[in-house]
Amino acid sequence: QVQLVESGGGLVQAGGSLRLSCAASGRTVSDYLMGWFRQAPGKEREFVSAISLSNSFLYYQDSVKGRFAISKDNAKNTVYLQMNSVKPEDTAVYYCAASGSSGPYYDDNEYDYWGQGVQVTVSS
Repeated sequence: QVQLVESGGGLVQAGGSLRLSCAASGRTVSDYLMGWFRQAPGKEREFVSAISLSNSFLYYQDSVKGRFAISKDNAKNTVYLQMNSVKPEDTAVYYCAASGSSGPYYDDNEYDYWGQGVQVTVSS
């Protein structure tokens, strides 16, 4: 079992940057497919990005490609989401998640463990 704790959220102006962190404990992040999801008010939770166990494969939702970057530091047992050129539509609660399955990386049902979430608010 792995415990996940997100940090780094906050208020940022449109066009600015934020880096979210997801610190894991209990198990190593290299044992899981690690993903970031987000949920805006009144909307369903949606996939943002994921990184494979070996770091070889990176996945992004189309709307964040070229702006967000996911990375993983196995030594620190932490996953990051660098958010650049943020837009008001990026405003949401962001969740870190870990999947031990081989199912679709974009399907939140495939993820077994979740962090508590961190608020990101982008002002226009």
